[in-house]
Amino acid sequence: MKKIFIIITMTFLIWLPNIHAQVGLSKIGQSTMDFLLVSVSPKSSAMGEAYSSIGVGAESMFSNPAGLVETQKTFDITVNYTQWIADINYLAGGVAYNIGNYGSVGLSFLTVNYGTIIGTQLDPNSGSALGYIETGNVSGVDAYEVGITYAKAISSKFSIGGTMKLVGQNLGSNTFSDGTTIKNNASKLAFDAGVKYYTGYKDFRFAMAIRNFASNIKREEISEQLPLTFTMGAAIGLMDFINPDITKDHEITLAVDFLHSNSYSERINYGVEYTYMNMISLRAGYQTNRDIMSWSAGVGFNTSVAGNNVEVNYSFSKMDIFSNVNRLSVGFAF
Repeated sequence: MKKIFIIITMTFLIWLPNIHAQVGLSKIGQSTMDFLLVSVSPKSSAMGEAYSSIGVGAESMFSNPAGLVETQKTFDITVNYTQWIADINYLAGGVAYNIGNYGSVGLSFLTVNYGTIIGTQLDPNSGSALGYIETGNVSGVDAYEVGITYAKAISSKFSIGGTMKLVGQNLGSNTFSDGTTIKNNASKLAFDAGVKYYTGYKDFRFAMAIRNFASNIKREEISEQLPLTFTMGAAIGLMDFINPDITKDHEITLAVDFLHSNSYSERINYGVEYTYMNMISLRAGYQTNRDIMSWSAGVGFNTSVAGNNVEVNYSFSKMDIFSNVNRLSVGFAF
């Protein structure tokens, strides 16, 4: 197993120069379909998105697909709603199926509602100092993601996972002076991959994930990259050090993620979660290198109904200029 882990780790390290080349720090902020960068999980967001080594079950498909292996029941379902900035709303969800020794498979989706968008058109003869006129509400503006994930435990400590997904964005249409109309729609096949490893020391674990790996998209004459992100993270339970005798009733997990992306410079995310009797969870997190977003917090409730798990989670993210961000999710495991 150690040899397999070394091989996969070396594969990530071999990919890293190519990823760095594709990232291209000179093109920071020039990626397209950046809706893929928004976290849709209240758990992840509450912990500052330090979640690559934490996520399990259906929601892990949005952070590190290797976590899909840790689906506790036969089926795990999650539905997530995000009230994003500027009247933008996200709806995402997934279902995971645990097939025992053969691993776990999952289906996920994400949709983005951009709200009301008013179109404009350049018109130097409009008499306006701004040089444009409004053309009314733009229809057909949205974005989506649909994916299929497979994950497998190589051993009791090491798991791998991958996602193949179709992502798309529709940005309305343009009508030129000659009457020609073009639709600004684009779609692309992209891939996520991840690994998770439990070291055997306490519950210390670390993970690596690559998200949104794809070839470029060409709009008009411009070639654009998807927001490729490489993440390395680690997490550990603190109660084993504080008082191991009460770990069944009290759990404190500390997590940290290091992010490298072609859409922004390097970031470090921190998160902490306290859980009481596996029923109530309190979470908090902080993200570095963010201009309008930094700290976040959240709460979760978990209960059992007729042997089935029901979970509700909420998170709050502070925004400095726009309205604060709220997220809510409901999960079922049976």
